[in-house]
Amino acid sequence: MDDVYSLPKLPYDYNALEPHIDKLTMEIHHSKHHQAYVTNLNKGIQTLDSKLIDKTQNLSSIFANMQLFPEVIRNNAGGHYNHTFFWNIMKPDGGGEPKGAFGEALKSTFGSIENFKKQFSEAAAKRFGSGWAWLVVSNGQLVITSTPNQDNPLMNLPTIVSKGKPILALDVWEHAYYLKNQNRRAEYIASFWNVVNWDAVASLYNSQ
Repeated sequence: MDDVYSLPKLPYDYNALEPHIDKLTMEIHHSKHHQAYVTNLNKGIQTLDSKLIDKTQNLSSIFANMQLFPEVIRNNAGGHYNHTFFWNIMKPDGGGEPKGAFGEALKSTFGSIENFKKQFSEAAAKRFGSGWAWLVVSNGQLVITSTPNQDNPLMNLPTIVSKGKPILALDVWEHAYYLKNQNRRAEYIASFWNVVNWDAVASLYNSQ
């Protein structure tokens, strides 16, 4: 059986997000950690019953039927999706403030862009252990949430508090920042705002 999934190429060089996220972290994070999720997802798919294999041809189908799959699929499908998403909402010379309809929606929902950043940063800082902070569109509303491990808001699971369409994410697993920031997660979170690709985030918001 051929592999269903493959590691996507980064949309920028490993050193492109410096000095905010260092080259070695990006290289290990992408080529080792993300690759491991892809490898283990493909291996996990090969162990499934044929009826379940039919539901693994795209990640959306896996997430919609998440309760049917074993932990190996949940963890690695989540890891593959989450990291692919994460790479694409960052860019060199990012940051600044979001404009247009999305910027106005943030202000309307959270009071100001700064207040949004504060609340999102708090969600990332308070996520116990490993996991993710998210901004999602849920029933037409912008909602900040977080998930443990490699779960995400698309998964059809009772443990997902705020289901919705992800438009921004921050990886707070230690492998995302420990080489540069050690245990200083708050420092890493602050650096993240300098590399956010607001155009990509706004595009996701506008296409809901």
